[in-house]
Amino acid sequence: MASIKERTYIMVKPDGVQRGLVGNIIGRFEQRGFKLIALKMVHATPEHLEKHYADLKGKPFFPGLIKYMASGPVVAMVWEGLDAVKTGRAMLGATNPLASAPGTIRGDFALAVGRNICHGSDAVESAEKEIALWFPEGIVQHELTVAGWVFE
Repeated sequence: MASIKERTYIMVKPDGVQRGLVGNIIGRFEQRGFKLIALKMVHATPEHLEKHYADLKGKPFFPGLIKYMASGPVVAMVWEGLDAVKTGRAMLGATNPLASAPGTIRGDFALAVGRNICHGSDAVESAEKEIALWFPEGIVQHELTVAGWVFE
């Protein structure tokens, strides 16, 4: 099956922001060949985060997750590229950082599930919902002049 161009939502969580990992994470996506089309720092409200994590609402860890995610700013990003959702999740590594391979973001920087540096969309459909939730103002479309050197 051929790779397709799609968008994914990647969020650096409060632990990643506090540890100064934002630039490193952005660099990894840029070096991989993805195009950044939206970026902002947000101190999200619990209500906004409850919408984002609505699928986890019944889980016992949900209240702690919302409290943690609202404890500091996050960096919200939209990346575009070939198989962006699947590749983005592979770059992040397993949800449990101890199961993440070295070379992944979580494998290199995180030790605990509750402080695992980043969120990444798990499907194209959820990516589009997350992008709409975090970027109601829209995204910036532009062309990278190096695209011909990156893609066939």
